Amino acid sequence: MEIRPLFFKLSIPIFIFSTFLFLIFNSNILSDFDNPLVDHVPRDVLDQNTPTITPLPTVVTVDGYDNFDMGVDIAEGHISTNPTNPLAFFTAFNINGTHYSTSGHAWATSNPNFGFTMRGDPVTAYDSLGRLYYENMYGSSILGTKIISSDNNSLTWYTAVDGNSGGDKNWMAADQTAGPYTNYVYGTMTNTSFNGVNFIRSTNRGASFTNTSSFAFNPLPGSMPCVGPNGSTSGGAVYVVINSGFTFASTYIFHVSLNGGISFTLKSSQNWVGYVGTNVNGRNSVDNMRTRPYPFIAADNSYGTYRGRLYCVYATNDPPGDGNKPDIFCRYSNDQGATWSGGVKVNDDASTQNNNQWHPAIWCDKQTGRLYVQWMDTRDTPTSDSALIYATASVNGGVSFVPNQRISNKKMKIDCSTCGGGGTPRYQGDYNGITSNEYTSMLTWTDFRNGNFGSYAAYFPDFAFTVSPSSDSINSTNGSISIDLNIPAVKRWGPAVTFVTQFDPTPPYGHYDVIYPSGSTLNSFPGSRTAIITANNVKPGTYNAVLTASGPNGTPVHRRFITLYTQPSVIGIPNSSQIINKYELFQNYPNPFNPTTRIDYNLMKESEVSLTVYDILGKAVSEMKLGKQAPGKQFVVFNAANLSAGIYYYRLTAGDFTDVKKMILLK
Repeated sequence: MEIRPLFFKLSIPIFIFSTFLFLIFNSNILSDFDNPLVDHVPRDVLDQNTPTITPLPTVVTVDGYDNFDMGVDIAEGHISTNPTNPLAFFTAFNINGTHYSTSGHAWATSNPNFGFTMRGDPVTAYDSLGRLYYENMYGSSILGTKIISSDNNSLTWYTAVDGNSGGDKNWMAADQTAGPYTNYVYGTMTNTSFNGVNFIRSTNRGASFTNTSSFAFNPLPGSMPCVGPNGSTSGGAVYVVINSGFTFASTYIFHVSLNGGISFTLKSSQNWVGYVGTNVNGRNSVDNMRTRPYPFIAADNSYGTYRGRLYCVYATNDPPGDGNKPDIFCRYSNDQGATWSGGVKVNDDASTQNNNQWHPAIWCDKQTGRLYVQWMDTRDTPTSDSALIYATASVNGGVSFVPNQRISNKKMKIDCSTCGGGGTPRYQGDYNGITSNEYTSMLTWTDFRNGNFGSYAAYFPDFAFTVSPSSDSINSTNGSISIDLNIPAVKRWGPAVTFVTQFDPTPPYGHYDVIYPSGSTLNSFPGSRTAIITANNVKPGTYNAVLTASGPNGTPVHRRFITLYTQPSVIGIPNSSQIINKYELFQNYPNPFNPTTRIDYNLMKESEVSLTVYDILGKAVSEMKLGKQAPGKQFVVFNAANLSAGIYYYRLTAGDFTDVKKMILLK
């Protein structure tokens, strides 16, 4: 169907009505790609993307900042955190790709069995007691949603129950307050006729759901519920926003319920948005990635200055018009959605008309009232064909936002032809997610950096964390090494960071002692601390020192690993009680090695010492001037990270003494 010529020939009202009727009554002849009223995962994409074994999660660290790579799913990640445990996170992607963390750092998978053919659009929530709710559409021809719950962060699941009925795009919210509707769970969904939105609630913590209201409009995908206070009554206001109107001229319709979702009052209709990017075959598109001006809402449940404030965040072109560049905007209401502030631009790039900002997601922290926003952003790519994930926060009720921060640590091509999506514009997911606790938020998004639908997460605010060296040798009896722990940069992070050192595996006998001469807490940034590790009769072997840096409640949390080559006392070195009566150079340990090895030697008397390493052709590749050293047992750690594998020779010079030995570098 060619929409653009009709637009110029007909008035907008007639066009909207006729287009709507055509799409509704002819939806059976339109594919999922072609129908701009449908945002669920296209059947073609499901057929092309058969389930595969998800790779083990990894941590991608760039410049000390971590992105958590959870594997490959089919886009549209949503994330929630347990309000009773800031280290517990759960995220779900299409179609049923779930990932959880109980440490705030390591991620695993526990996909539930709904007992039906699932169709995606996953959304998640926790109630105030820590019960997890996970909703997913089902049916070969979508019939509605199933909702499943867990009391242990997805390790085990209860039996799935019927959720909402409808044909497309569901959202959910849980009351995390201690008010009269505590732990109620609410949901919205476009009905199967695409001419309204159904609202459901559960009053028994997800055991069953009941349809209590319906909203009869011409909806576009993107209705959303949220919970806020009604004056002094916590959880007393349940909000629903409906995305209605025309694909390129949305009308946001706001409703509120003051009786726990039984009935709703219409508060206002707002026309703030138009195109997002470019009209491509009746859909909004940014560089051939389909998108939409979803209205994302959140309310301030804190007891701070802005308690009760309702927020709406969305993307729209600025200046308006087909083919221009979209920005992210925020508006707020102090009267439950009846009237609204002017739009505040969230992105702070200097030349917004040359950059695309779209795909926002929001969360308002219930303890601090801080409003978090994340989105996709092309400001770092002059050709606008690649993007990064950006984030910011407002600490003054949406009046302004802190300087934007890059969150993803590698650029991604926007138009991902190898990802497995299809259509023109291409399906690459319609939303991302964000959640928070008192100190930080956790973002989840679909990342195309590797040419697939990578499922990623990261903290904001956050800090970079580096350690050195990456490996070292240590005498198993009483050897010591010094580790530098650095916080070289932060992203809007201010609270203290605490360091902890553990060991993996635990030695079968003996133990390591760790001391922090300047303390294990850092309060100003950039900054550093030192950890001294001492081996106490540890069984010789290779161990990892696991160094953890975390915020006051355990988040953000980052880990680094140092390999400890724990060696026995070197043969030929006298006991400490014996007098050193000759110079001696010992064989390096370990040998072969990669990339570090320890070289021990004895000094009979105070001497100027140097160590030179030669390649097999006799060319000096490293020279260490070790200066004047006292008599006794000494050692040096040689790092060959910049050398190629092969045979090398090391020569020790101490006064008039010289000796040479061979070592082997393996890579």
